Amino acid sequence: MRAIDMHTTMAHPTRALAEADRLMVICNSCRYCEGLCAVFPAMERRNLFKDGDLNFLANLCHGCGACYADCQFSPPHEFDVNVPRTLARVRGESYQTYAWPGALSGLFARNGLAISLIAAFSVAAFLLGFFIWADPSVLTGTHVGPGAFYRLMPHNVMALLFGGVFVYAILALTMSMRAFWRDIAGNTPAGGIGAFLQAVKDAGSLRYLDGGGAGCMNDDDKPTDRRKHYHHATFYGFLLCLASTTVATLYHYFLGREAPYPWWDLPVVFGTLGGIGLIVGPVGLLVAKFKRAPELLDETKSGMDVAFIVMLLLTSVTGLALLVLRATPAMGVLLAVHLGVVFALFLTMPYGKFVHGLFRFLALVQHARESRGDH
Repeated sequence: MRAIDMHTTMAHPTRALAEADRLMVICNSCRYCEGLCAVFPAMERRNLFKDGDLNFLANLCHGCGACYADCQFSPPHEFDVNVPRTLARVRGESYQTYAWPGALSGLFARNGLAISLIAAFSVAAFLLGFFIWADPSVLTGTHVGPGAFYRLMPHNVMALLFGGVFVYAILALTMSMRAFWRDIAGNTPAGGIGAFLQAVKDAGSLRYLDGGGAGCMNDDDKPTDRRKHYHHATFYGFLLCLASTTVATLYHYFLGREAPYPWWDLPVVFGTLGGIGLIVGPVGLLVAKFKRAPELLDETKSGMDVAFIVMLLLTSVTGLALLVLRATPAMGVLLAVHLGVVFALFLTMPYGKFVHGLFRFLALVQHARESRGDH
């Protein structure tokens, strides 16, 4: 009998779930790592590990790697305990399990290739559309002042196209989160607004991405907070870009002010700061990923991780390039490329690494509810 077939609490549909069950049985007997993060206290509340429990624990794990470094049963021990890698594999499978609609869940299988093709097609479609729609002299001309962008693509067409893909992304993400929540929540008492606010605080500070206070394990034996800082730059950079788009929309519909806006105006200030964050964070995450110890990584999902980071990086680079060169003949092509990248980012959000932030937040809410129920 193989080690993976021993000491599980029940049958599971995938090898990753069965291995996670086996490890949780061992960890529940040891409990040496219970002070490192939220995963181990949550594990200790359970004697049986259903698929939903393991998907909850996997998304509660932030992948800091501290438990691997501290574990007396990690390789080369015969127990072969590698919690970070195993939960990363379960986490990756959970995105596909709860995807909506189910017919598109296959996009997670070869995610890097799928997102690359969608992004390339999207950029090509916008470039071709601009060439067909606008006179070449307009496309390569210099346009300045309010409404300059809309000489290349009418505002109503832009709003309809991006509004439609945004609504679809929200719907697909909501349905995926609903299925995930139903599987992990069980009969836990609601926990009230306090549990929700605790999860917001934990997510906003990345409380559990610090290895119990020492930092994340990376490429050597010295834990650091670098990955935490890069995640912060990426997350808050994304929020600032979202705030920029929101303010610009309010300007357009309520104040009658059309883009592009001057350098000192809120949409540009938010967008510039957010764009810088979306360069510093993704570049740092890419470097950290390629340097990280391979035993901590789920190599089967490397394509998905890299594709999402690169999409965020392309969004910021093309956006900042458009800002700098918007009063030059390069504006038309840059606008088409930037819109193509943003369109692909929205379209692939429900079928890529973006999902991990939403599932992790729901796992933090569930953990806060269970923690309050302990008292």
